[in-house]
Amino acid sequence: MSSTPTTAATLAPQVSRATATWREGETIAALTAALDRTPEDAALWQLLAAAQRSAQDHAAALAAARRAAALAPDDALIAHTLARVTLEAGAPAVALFDRALALAPLDAGVMLGRAAALVADGQADTAITFLADVLRQHPGWYDGHATLARLRWQAGDRQHYAAGYATALATRPRDGLLWRDHAATVARAGQTAAARRIVAQARAAVGASRTLDLLEAGTWSEDGEIAAADRLYRAQLPIADGEALGGYFRHLLRARRADAARAALEGRLARETHDLWPLAALAWRLTGDPRSDWLERGGAFVRVFDLAERLGPIDDLAATLRTLHRTIAAPLDQSLRGGTQTDGPLFARQDAAIGRLRDAVRAAVADYVAALPAPDPAHPLLAPRRDALRFAGSWSVRLTDRGHHVDHVHPAGWISSACYVALPDAQPGEPAQAGWLSLGDAPTLVGDALAPWHTVAPQPGRLVLFPSYMWHRTHAFAAGERLTVAFDIARPPA
Repeated sequence: MSSTPTTAATLAPQVSRATATWREGETIAALTAALDRTPEDAALWQLLAAAQRSAQDHAAALAAARRAAALAPDDALIAHTLARVTLEAGAPAVALFDRALALAPLDAGVMLGRAAALVADGQADTAITFLADVLRQHPGWYDGHATLARLRWQAGDRQHYAAGYATALATRPRDGLLWRDHAATVARAGQTAAARRIVAQARAAVGASRTLDLLEAGTWSEDGEIAAADRLYRAQLPIADGEALGGYFRHLLRARRADAARAALEGRLARETHDLWPLAALAWRLTGDPRSDWLERGGAFVRVFDLAERLGPIDDLAATLRTLHRTIAAPLDQSLRGGTQTDGPLFARQDAAIGRLRDAVRAAVADYVAALPAPDPAHPLLAPRRDALRFAGSWSVRLTDRGHHVDHVHPAGWISSACYVALPDAQPGEPAQAGWLSLGDAPTLVGDALAPWHTVAPQPGRLVLFPSYMWHRTHAFAAGERLTVAFDIARPPA
């Protein structure tokens, strides 16, 4: 009886299943064994690169992608894979994305990757021009519009960052999704009055919309116009959509109705409701609900580690990070004010200083997870399995004069962090806790009703770990530079 030959087609489903469950080891072994028999199979090398990238072995993924591209230089998927892993590794990748785009001219992922590669190469203006040109030809590309607005905002354009939406809507005036994205983008930029004007224009173009009503309600709430927000929210109850539901609960907290927020959250919380756990933390604590202690343990899940001795010369790390800050303004929808944030997975970069930090961080996270209390299937921090650790994202933030983070959470993560690399000198007359990290309070939502669980003084090489659902912010400092690295540990699959 002849056995079925091992090919890329037979292994592709296995790679897909393995990456979804974080069990790539056996698949990587199977691919390696198959390549021992057929070392010239470019498709197998591409699958190996994909599996290694998923397992966050970025150096191996880059080597496999290069081998695949050498064997099949005209394969569009292989060309894109090589461009992507090269960009993530921190090497120049514009030419590789140009090659991939020549092989797949309308591939959205390739076009977005090319824009990211241009920004990484210090060519943000070229990236903006490129995306604007594509969107003039394809005005219904929603992800392209979002990226173009983000890049323009980070380039410092506060007047025309969302102009691509207006240009597209001139040719697609009844595109409800485009209207929604336009208004939501402007709202995320904090320009709430402008967002409401766009909502009014959208209603005139596409008619009444529950989505538009909820979006407008959120802008009124953020502006402190509680009665106006109430009218819109009440007309839409009950709310089922997860994102809109979170906005409604945030409104209840802003309106100082913690009891109503707690009642509305009943029956809504599950392991998958990552946006709602932070709101439950506030509502339970404000109302004296005993579940507050169960969820946050009085701040006991916050731990501080000193990594300084493991990082090598920390000035070298700081110098490396500074070269990666290619934009001039903070991202459109992030918590930082008065600074910049790097793009792409920082810990994928093949750099010695970053590699030392990555290794030190992994060891600290493993220690943090090992010290957690016994598993609890209902608890968002204690429920996930603990046999694998992956980064959901990693980045650097550079804050300057009066820079700070507003209170926020990280719903895409399981465990979150702050690691200090360079700090400003203290200034005369500056508050004692200038630049400090505050965990557990959320003044933009509940004012001064809650004290922080912890405040942490920054020091170079200090790492703070905490649950991703925990509210945190930083206090502004007067002058200088504050350089940090942050990351989220991904929530493991069931």
